[in-house]
Amino acid sequence: MQKIIIKDIGLKDYKNAWDIQNELFQEIIAIKLANRDTENPIPTPNYFLFTKHPHTYTIGKSGDINNLLLSENQLEEKGIQFFKSNRGGDITYHGPGQLIGYPILDLDNFKTDIHVYMRNLEEVIIKTIAEYGLKGERSEGETGVWLDVGTPFARKICALGVRTSRWVTMHGFALNVSTNIGYFDHIIPCGIRGKAVTSLEVELNKKINTTEIKQKIQKHFSTVFKAEFISEALKN
Repeated sequence: MQKIIIKDIGLKDYKNAWDIQNELFQEIIAIKLANRDTENPIPTPNYFLFTKHPHTYTIGKSGDINNLLLSENQLEEKGIQFFKSNRGGDITYHGPGQLIGYPILDLDNFKTDIHVYMRNLEEVIIKTIAEYGLKGERSEGETGVWLDVGTPFARKICALGVRTSRWVTMHGFALNVSTNIGYFDHIIPCGIRGKAVTSLEVELNKKINTTEIKQKIQKHFSTVFKAEFISEALKN
């Protein structure tokens, strides 16, 4: 089984968490490049970061800025940060009550297929929320995990957006646990009109223990990716 070094970095500004990811991302790529010129290659590490962000909107590299419905002044008035990210996908919201997972993996250690990788991330969340009695689904052409797909009540509970280079990943998923859904009213989430957003607490009408959710995600990530989590201090 592949080993994944896991670290909960707590509440971080989006840019701060991005810098931490990027340092690990570049470390793996540097090892891969060095391995091309040696007969004794060094195994590449894999990382997984749990984090949460203050109120933030981020837009992917191919996103449409028109899907942000607030002006710069309105963002400042509401205390919401905005970042242009190098991940895929369009615009989304990050904030309190949301559990964010950033896997920084060398897919050469797993399977070099970005489509399979994305579906596996979705499967981790589908299996996790199933433990709470919710049927998570995929919506054709719309990345993420949804409820009641194919009905007028379809709603997204988890957004995904990643970047890969030389088969190394960064960014990841954002699961709405107790998120204030009202913040999604100021954007067209993921550029998709006419579909709602929800959270675990909205669906279950009860408080959810975040530590418990993290444990369930780790369990299912280990199963889906055939990996073992280990705790080690990150260099930074």
